[in-house]
Amino acid sequence: MRQLLLLAGLLTGLAQASEAPVIDVHRDANCGCCKAWVRHLEEHGFTVRDHVEQDMAAVKLRLGVPYSLGSCHTGVIDGKFVEGHVPAADILRLRQRPDLLGAAVPGMPMGSPGMEMGDHQDAYQVIGVGRDGRQQLLADYPGR
Repeated sequence: MRQLLLLAGLLTGLAQASEAPVIDVHRDANCGCCKAWVRHLEEHGFTVRDHVEQDMAAVKLRLGVPYSLGSCHTGVIDGKFVEGHVPAADILRLRQRPDLLGAAVPGMPMGSPGMEMGDHQDAYQVIGVGRDGRQQLLADYPGR
């Protein structure tokens, strides 16, 4: 019986691991790049729950997004904020970091997910915010 319970637990864990990650995205109704970022997430296997907001500043404040890291939309996954045009792969890495409150790509850099404009890409960074408020570099994307 114990072996059956262990096997059932293992199979449940495997099924959950293969499920699409769910992210809530809060955005302004009139922002085209926000919709493009949502498409980027969906193309990378995320299930997106889209929330059109009237007051994005209040959303960011409630989630603890530092003003200096602000961008146009804010996601929430596993209780952590995802601010701006963070690539899907970096969001998956964020999920493995219990020491972080969230991650951000400040501003709206050209070439980041949702801000694609031909071959041009601005250099940008993904910044993590720790539970102690300290910021750290999570990823560095060079310009081209």
